[in-house]
Amino acid sequence: MPASPLTGSRIRERRLARGTRQADLARAVGISPAYLNLIEHNRRRIGGKLIVDIARELGVEPTQLTEGAEDALMVALRDAAARSGEAGPGGAPELDRAEDFAGRFPGWAALVATQGRRIEALERLVETLSDRLAHDPHLAASLHEVLSAVTAIRSAASILTETRDIDPDWQARFLRNVGEESRRLSESAEGLVAWLDTGGDVAETPLSPVDELGAFVARADYHFPTLEAPGAGAREIGALLKGAEAPRDPGTAEMARAMLSRYHADARAMPAGAFTVSRAAVDGDPSRLAAAFDVPLDAVLRRMASLGGDAAGLVVCDGAGTLTLRKPVEGFVLPRFGGGCPLWPLYQALTRPAQPVAAVLEMPGRIPRRFRCRAVSLPLAGTGFDAPTVHGATMLIEPVEREVPGPLVEAGSTCRVCPRESCPARREPSILGARVPAAPRSDRDQ
Repeated sequence: MPASPLTGSRIRERRLARGTRQADLARAVGISPAYLNLIEHNRRRIGGKLIVDIARELGVEPTQLTEGAEDALMVALRDAAARSGEAGPGGAPELDRAEDFAGRFPGWAALVATQGRRIEALERLVETLSDRLAHDPHLAASLHEVLSAVTAIRSAASILTETRDIDPDWQARFLRNVGEESRRLSESAEGLVAWLDTGGDVAETPLSPVDELGAFVARADYHFPTLEAPGAGAREIGALLKGAEAPRDPGTAEMARAMLSRYHADARAMPAGAFTVSRAAVDGDPSRLAAAFDVPLDAVLRRMASLGGDAAGLVVCDGAGTLTLRKPVEGFVLPRFGGGCPLWPLYQALTRPAQPVAAVLEMPGRIPRRFRCRAVSLPLAGTGFDAPTVHGATMLIEPVEREVPGPLVEAGSTCRVCPRESCPARREPSILGARVPAAPRSDRDQ
């Protein structure tokens, strides 16, 4: 039974927790107290019968003494240390002693890991709310209404108070204006308060039809099993649009119908079973899959996203760069309004129609994450000889945990909430006002 370098520390912690003296434990297992002291300070390796005897005396399984902390806990501790960014009052985290800490104090280690994950979730929420407050058209319109009503009331009141001899008819007209603008101010203020009083649902409230469509897709994880079944068609699409999770806005419902129809067409052209087998056979190469099923490349990217679960994201944009469909993936923040980062392959593809574009993106954060993104831009159906060509771009997003060939691009979500100050594609200052320190070149190239 192999023992880890910290077996002695675990023996000591178990012994102290039981209130057993070192001499008593040494006598019970047939060794000297001096030898047990060396073991407890990790200066002697043990195994075989001795570790079994010690475990029996301490009332635990031998594996609880020989096995290190769970891999997931160790990863969480290292992630929390990396997210800390700067040293606290006690200095920088001692990463080389993380396993010692987890082995001696598993409860405290789990608490640190949990709080680290909680901090990461709160940071993502702040970014989402910041993006919303910066771009929400409802908030801007409501504030404009309030300011407009206040200005009108102030102007009318100023005329009434500063003008001595005013015609009674004009006086009545100004008073009527004050009353009407007061009611408008009250209604606008009530609407604004109602919008702000959504509590924890602020980040989930749709901003626009596109945002509502994105929420509909996210709830289904961009996978609709009823449309995968043989013989599925308009009836199944209609049922999805009448369900409890369906969009309520008529405009959004029409967008959802078009999206579901396209999904159904992809499912018919590339059945899930055959697609999964073919994907494994070609090692996930979208171009070879497109040739195998005789379909456009963007259809393959959509299919890979729909069958990829949580490990695959998708984003679609029109020729102006505005996102029209979003399937998020953890760690790759998609803006809820307007366009995204100009460095995404999605936008590079718009400049090179029909030519696939791929890159590995490193997204900013306390712990930067990498994603393999593949995109293509193709003309939309329905354009004729006399009509202008309209393009749309589709990008598949997949997280990568190992080295992937190809260029590494330091990108972001959108300039408004991206901390990369020196980015050559930046179009506006970030509201975060924080610089992301670049990783050492040797780390990025590993």
